[in-house]
Amino acid sequence: MSDAIDLKPTLLLPDWPAPANVRAFVTTRETGPSQDDFAAFNPATHVGDNADHVALCRRLLHKEIGDDRPLLWLNQTHGARVQQAYQDDMPEADASVANNNDYACVVLTADCLPVLFCHRQGTQVAVAHAGWRGLAGGVLEATVAAMNCDPDELLVWLGPAISNAQFEVGPEVYGAFVAVHPEAVDAFDHSPYRLGHYMADLYRLARFRLEALGVHHISGGHFCTACESRFYSHRRDNGNTGRMASVIWIN
Repeated sequence: MSDAIDLKPTLLLPDWPAPANVRAFVTTRETGPSQDDFAAFNPATHVGDNADHVALCRRLLHKEIGDDRPLLWLNQTHGARVQQAYQDDMPEADASVANNNDYACVVLTADCLPVLFCHRQGTQVAVAHAGWRGLAGGVLEATVAAMNCDPDELLVWLGPAISNAQFEVGPEVYGAFVAVHPEAVDAFDHSPYRLGHYMADLYRLARFRLEALGVHHISGGHFCTACESRFYSHRRDNGNTGRMASVIWIN
C-alpha cells in the first residue's frame, strides 16, 4: 500500500497555552488505511491489526512531525516507570520525557487517559499513559518527578479518555484510590447498574493527583472515548479495537 494514497490522519490538537516550540497531537480513527474493527488509523502493533496497515499508519504519523527525528515507542505495562532517554527497542514504561529535540514522546490509548506535559518555557515535554492502574500506581507523580522542575512551571493537557458516565469499576478500584487519598471519594459515584460498583472519573482523579503535586495549569479533560465514534474504545468495542497515539515534541 502506497503512502501516496490520501490517507492523511485526522488529528486532535490540544487546546492549551503551550509555548510555540512545543508541538503535540492525538490521532483519531477517522481517516487512514486500517480496516474493519481497526478502521481507520491504528498505529498499534499489539492488537492484531494487519501489519502492513499498522506500518503505513506509523509512517503517516511520523510525517506529521515534519522531520526525521524518531518516535520513542513504549511497551506499556500500566505501571509508573518513566523513560528519560531514547531507545529504539520499545522500553517498558508508561511515560516518557524529552529535554531536547532529539525524539518525540508517544503513548497509545483507547480509554486510558493520555496526559501531556510541558514546561512553560518550552524546555521539556512529557507524555503519560494513565489508566486507573497507572494513576493509582503513581505514573503522574513519577512523570513530574522525572521532569525535575518546579511543578507550578508545568502545563498539562488531559487528552481523550473514557468518561465517568461510561466507566463502571469494581470496589477494588475505589479502594485503591480512597485508601491512599480519602478525598478521592469525590471522583466516584455509585453505579446505577450494579450494587457495590462505581462510576469512576479518570479526569477528576488525575486533576486531584496533579494538584496535590503543585501542578495547577491543567487543560482538557472534556472527552469520552466510549461515547465519541472518532475515538477507539477498548470497553465499548469489547477489546477488538485499535489505539490512538498521543505525541509531543520540542520543535
